[in-house]
Amino acid sequence: MNTIINNIKAFFTSSSTVKISALLGFTILFTGVISSQIYFFQNIIENGISKRDIIAQKTLTVVDVKRTEQHRKEVASRVEPVLTAAEDEFIKTNLITMENSIVQIRKKDTMTSVKLEELGILLDLSENPKKEFITSFLLKSDDQSLHEVFDKANLTLDKILRSGITESDYEKNNINFLITNNMVSNVSKRQISVISALLEQVIVPNLVVDEFATEIARKNAMNSVKPYEITFQKGDKILFEGEPVTRLKRDALRQAGYNVYELNWHGLSAIYILVLMATLMFLGYMKFFEKKFLEPRYIALSAVLTLVLALIAALLPTGFSPYILPLPAYMIIMSIFLNPRVAFISTVILSAVLSIGMQYDVQWLIAFVLLTVVSMITISRIHFSRRFDLIKTGFYIGIAAVIIVLSIYLIEKCLIEVSNIMVIQNCCLVFLNGILSSIIALGLFPVFESWFKIITPYGLAELADHNQPLLKRLQFEAPGTYHHSLMVSNLCEAAAEAIGANPILARVGAFYHDIGKLKRPLFFVENQSYFGIENPHSKLNPRLSKMVITAHPKDGVEIAKEYGLPPIIHNFILQHHGEGLASYFYNQAVKEEGAENVKEEQFRYTGPKPNTKETAILMIADAVESAVRSLKNPTPEEIDAIIDKIIVERLNDTQLADSPLTLHDIKVIAATFSRILRGMQHNRIKYQENLAEEFDKNKIIMPTKLLDEDLENKIKQLENRNED
Repeated sequence: MNTIINNIKAFFTSSSTVKISALLGFTILFTGVISSQIYFFQNIIENGISKRDIIAQKTLTVVDVKRTEQHRKEVASRVEPVLTAAEDEFIKTNLITMENSIVQIRKKDTMTSVKLEELGILLDLSENPKKEFITSFLLKSDDQSLHEVFDKANLTLDKILRSGITESDYEKNNINFLITNNMVSNVSKRQISVISALLEQVIVPNLVVDEFATEIARKNAMNSVKPYEITFQKGDKILFEGEPVTRLKRDALRQAGYNVYELNWHGLSAIYILVLMATLMFLGYMKFFEKKFLEPRYIALSAVLTLVLALIAALLPTGFSPYILPLPAYMIIMSIFLNPRVAFISTVILSAVLSIGMQYDVQWLIAFVLLTVVSMITISRIHFSRRFDLIKTGFYIGIAAVIIVLSIYLIEKCLIEVSNIMVIQNCCLVFLNGILSSIIALGLFPVFESWFKIITPYGLAELADHNQPLLKRLQFEAPGTYHHSLMVSNLCEAAAEAIGANPILARVGAFYHDIGKLKRPLFFVENQSYFGIENPHSKLNPRLSKMVITAHPKDGVEIAKEYGLPPIIHNFILQHHGEGLASYFYNQAVKEEGAENVKEEQFRYTGPKPNTKETAILMIADAVESAVRSLKNPTPEEIDAIIDKIIVERLNDTQLADSPLTLHDIKVIAATFSRILRGMQHNRIKYQENLAEEFDKNKIIMPTKLLDEDLENKIKQLENRNED
């Protein structure tokens, strides 16, 4: 029994079960929020019958789709088929071929019966009452008469082809009428019968129906029909109690702001499938393209924002424009907490789901998808050192939104009638939406940072303030460590910017990486000289000293948690030494105990190794700054040698194995460190000391304040005196 209970417990607590449960919970909750408006429709409509009177709260103009479509079909049915001319030369060639064949039959030296038989094969005269006369004329008339008949037949055929022969003419046996009606002048009765018989053999329809052109003509005719519109004035009843809900009334309800989906299991299942597919698409994108944001805190933030926005959409008053929906705020928050690419994908997917679930117009969907592209570009250019830049970004988003919405409505006005008041109203709403969204986002940043333990660039800027309590404490209790952290932060920021990492994060992480030394500040050499005390490690054995020194990353994390620093800063504290060797105390232990009694593993930091570019930069910068500071007036060559030595040691010790730094990145970091450290270590000319000596030598009282010009003249005089 205990085994069964343990297995059930293990199943429900496994990571896979938790993830599936979270997915199902979110999709069910999201479906419920989107479907909430449908419950209201169910309260007023039952089985297609209105349960109460519904009054228009504003003037509504609704297209009677059924009547309009019926009229359009009637107009289309009255459009005559479009005819196109076929190849006339084929018909004329048949007549010429017939003439040549008859001439050949006439020339043959055979019996008349044979010629008649061949002529019967060439011409079908079985139903012609003048068959004998026609065959006799064709075989026995002189050549001139025969050529004259064919010439007149050709002229008649030209007239007939110009007027055109349709398939209906051909089917109705109107050929004889067409031939007689188009017969050329000066034709005898004898020739008429022969010409008619000949042309009946070759004439076929030369006008055929162009199906494509006919279809276009019918569509144009349908589009020319103006829609039938029904207007409900403010105060008119859209529905009476007990009235069947027709398509027209449904459209009126939809325009009045009611959701006209009827709630049933089929509809609810369809909405759930839509939500589930949208969620899986977002998670799939994150898995394949943004894997670092698949952590629970980022997914939880995305889920909460999505549900809040859907809830706002569901709670919008009936008939209120969806252009006020704060999608830009959603986009801004997602961009800052994750990145603009993730924000773009999530906003587009959410817009599509809301457009279908809330029955928003397709114009709304197009407008916000285009606005999302603009927002992604605009947000990526924010300077996070100035909070007002976010308000300016909201203003730019609002301007872009007005241009997009106005352009869509102008195109729509070319096709259908659109209310100018509605255009102006939606443009104003979407402009205010952009500005208010930026203000809302700015206000929500601290809340979400606290809830989800995600630091934003704005939060980093606050942590970089030297008036932060922890930094002030470091400044007074461990001034040497504080100064060292400032120098390291400059190195980290410059290197991170040079290789495309996050310079703000690198700088702030460097500020706090050594806060663990606050627990025992006097055990670290950079603080001992400031307080003027003897090194306490001289009285400790190397193993105990190692324990004190290597404990400061762990102590730092405890202090960071106490002061509420975000988890991303914890990584800098824990990883800046990686699993490196405390070589000074290791070498001391080897001297005292012998190499065979000391293992390197006993003198290493507990790690972990740096796993981001920023923490890897900090590891190198921390060691480089300490090493260069220990030298007195180092030359540029010595600085470069120290940098190279430390980097090679870290590489050989595999301390950078888990970081994404490339060899090119390391090369750029080394060059950046060299440039910064040379600037820090420059020599100064001792102007003040020379001046003081000269003043003392000549017993001149040094003035407390000199004008720049007087001071410059005095220096020149002293220099000239020295030369003399």
